[in-house]
Amino acid sequence: MSLRQKLHDFFTRREVAITGGGQKAIEKQVALGKLPARERIKFLLDPDTFHEYDLFVEHRCHDFGMDKKQLAADGVVTGTGKISGHPVCIFAQDFTVAGGSLGLMHARKITKIMDHAMKLGIPLIGINDSGGARIQEGVNSLAGYGEIFFRNTLASGVIPQISVILGPCAGGAVYSPALTDFVFVVDKISKMFITGPEVIKTVLGEEISMEELGGARVQTEISGNAHFYAESEQECFDQIKKLVTFIPWNNRKKADPFPAGSPRPGLDIETIIPPEPTKPYDVRSIIRAVCDDSDFFEVQKYWAANIVVGFARLAGETVGVIANQPLVLAGVLDVDSSDKAARFIRFCDAFNIPLVTFVDLPGYLPGVDQEHAGVIRHGAKVLYAYSEATVPKITVILRKAYGGGYIAMCSRHLGADFVFAWPTAEIAVMGPEGAANIIFKAEIASAEDPDAVRRAKVEEYTEKFANPYIAAANGHIDAVITPRETRDCLIHAIEISAAKHESRPSKKHGIPPF
Repeated sequence: MSLRQKLHDFFTRREVAITGGGQKAIEKQVALGKLPARERIKFLLDPDTFHEYDLFVEHRCHDFGMDKKQLAADGVVTGTGKISGHPVCIFAQDFTVAGGSLGLMHARKITKIMDHAMKLGIPLIGINDSGGARIQEGVNSLAGYGEIFFRNTLASGVIPQISVILGPCAGGAVYSPALTDFVFVVDKISKMFITGPEVIKTVLGEEISMEELGGARVQTEISGNAHFYAESEQECFDQIKKLVTFIPWNNRKKADPFPAGSPRPGLDIETIIPPEPTKPYDVRSIIRAVCDDSDFFEVQKYWAANIVVGFARLAGETVGVIANQPLVLAGVLDVDSSDKAARFIRFCDAFNIPLVTFVDLPGYLPGVDQEHAGVIRHGAKVLYAYSEATVPKITVILRKAYGGGYIAMCSRHLGADFVFAWPTAEIAVMGPEGAANIIFKAEIASAEDPDAVRRAKVEEYTEKFANPYIAAANGHIDAVITPRETRDCLIHAIEISAAKHESRPSKKHGIPPF
């Protein structure tokens, strides 16, 4: 066969492979508001940077008539490319080919690109759009999932792993995204669940739609399984592109610095906190008032909203921000917010991102429901994550810091490198009213006017203890600062902590309160 003939054969084979399940299947995919697999990669990566591998891999199943079926690229596209100039490894399941079902060779394509990402020290992005295990391949499909889960675990804390759910992701398949660092979902397109509506109807007799069971809103607002929500695939890709600018390629690097920028001039940090100590405010306004360009990239915005986590920059350097949110449940720590904060803290620590914590909370959420849900165990995750972290840790106490909440939110006692407090800070075992009712119980009860005495004792306790100066006198905070000094103090603390090195006792690994 001549070179011309061989080239013709090659182009023919390639054309068949890259058309996936065929034009009709692609049109059906587009009609559902979903882009084909290669189009998704094209829109996500920098132009002309994608290099595809293993295009001609074929399945090895000979049962149930599979030996007569050719599945283009075995239903998954894999390769490397760049996002904003940063190299990434990527795979995208192709729903037009056998519903994107996962068989042994399909899985091996994915694990091969995962191995590349680990070896090269670059982020891994997985676009999930699959009907699940390829039933015809039996246990080989299950083996494929196991190989993926194993690599997800090995890669955890070594390279960033990003999952994009752009179609169904059901049954055992959902555990791969659950093992990754960030999960992106799109409204009316993403579906994540262990058991589908049909199974629930059969077993429990309950009617429920796929959207109600595991749609994008459910996963971002109720379960917390997803970190970012988008209205369209393009918006989702824009979110991923932004995330990649904040995080490093691997755990041996730091995130690339950006040119420093000032906060927006319209944000007056001194007027954000109300004079009334019980009145709420949006802590994100504080964050935007101190970070570069007032650009705060929030993570898990719609779940456990009583705590806020996300990425920002100070003098061009990426920082991870954790902040109590007084707008929701007064910013208390509970089961879900503890999980949310602890996971984010551990990601930042694994990837050399300094932690900035803004504190304003009355403590842990009381109540029978929380106790029964395991608030002790879940709440301990925050203590563990902060104590374990060895990156620079800077804390700013804005207002309330009571009881266990004061300790948990990166206090000096959990290894904070710098702790600052505003003059509005209230650092105490509990709030003034509760404390006065206990300390002065007898005096209040025996008074002619108990209400007047109670008010006086609350004011006395507030003046003596609900302020930052007792903590400052004992060295538990480093400085009482004005709100306007916050940005400069944070930038200085991060700059002088750049070479921080802190070791922990030698051990195989700790045992967090999972």
